[in-house]
Amino acid sequence: MENEKKDNFIHSDSNQDGIDRRGFLECMAWAGTGVIWMMTGGILKSYGMSQVIDKTTGGIKKGLIMPKSDFSFVQISDSHIGFNKAANPDVTGTLQSAIAKINAMPAAPKFILHTGDLSHLAQADQFDTLDQSMKATNKQVFYVPGEHDLTDNGKLYLERYGKGTKGSGWYSFDSNGVHFIGLVNALVQVDGGMGTLGDEQLKWLADDLRGLSNSTPIVVFAHIPLWAVYPQWGWGTKDSEQALSLLRRFGSVSVLNGHIHQTIQKVEGNITFHTAMSTAFPQPAPGSAPSPGPMKVPAEKLRSVLGLTEVNYVEHNHTLAVTDSPLMEATAQ
Repeated sequence: MENEKKDNFIHSDSNQDGIDRRGFLECMAWAGTGVIWMMTGGILKSYGMSQVIDKTTGGIKKGLIMPKSDFSFVQISDSHIGFNKAANPDVTGTLQSAIAKINAMPAAPKFILHTGDLSHLAQADQFDTLDQSMKATNKQVFYVPGEHDLTDNGKLYLERYGKGTKGSGWYSFDSNGVHFIGLVNALVQVDGGMGTLGDEQLKWLADDLRGLSNSTPIVVFAHIPLWAVYPQWGWGTKDSEQALSLLRRFGSVSVLNGHIHQTIQKVEGNITFHTAMSTAFPQPAPGSAPSPGPMKVPAEKLRSVLGLTEVNYVEHNHTLAVTDSPLMEATAQ
């Protein structure tokens, strides 16, 4: 597939780390102002928020409208409750801002996916704060853990959120004709932080997928990306190819991740990969700093680089529309 600048694709199979850096920088420039992702036949295309229908006012701009959907869900990620350093001294407040945006959506999402790092140090009081905040959504929340939730080898996380799951917390469920799979790839990290799934989970995944038809839409969600975003920083999953080989027979697969605290997207055949912004703090672009970690930005810009993802599914067309929303629009200079 060609890298089409006019559609803001971030896609490169030739780069060692899988990132078109010029495209990434362009993405970061407009991610803070809101982007609609529409998936058709496994290909994501992006449109600026100014191009699509304003759902709060009903105003139509440039003749484009959002497709009708049979149901929608929201992804949030990397809340890091308990973090209190300069990059964001009030992570609970920014999580609550994300929740307020969810509650203000004109069409209520059916449920919420949280793709890990609920807490910063996997402490009971941090999980308590997260739970109390999420109750305000009045929605069912499906969790997978990040490495910050597993500092005790996952004991407390599993006690809180692991009911009905397998192994270290993986599971699947079905909703409106879509098969959802929550994977755990942050418990064992290798080669400088790369995630791993492990043989037991991969065997379970093969069994879970075996009875599904090729036309079943699949949504996979995990914490660490299932593609090599930037292996030098551990931004990828060592044995992800074994999982992806099981998914390639399906006509529509969307893989939602967190961990890297920024929006990056890649299309590979019928598989679309999408990483989400954090509700806590941003991280640097791949390779743009000596190492990953919390990145301090001016206080007035913080909420423009934090956000959430809304996904709308159109059942008869087997399409997903993915919308990244910052907590606050970037201010023009």
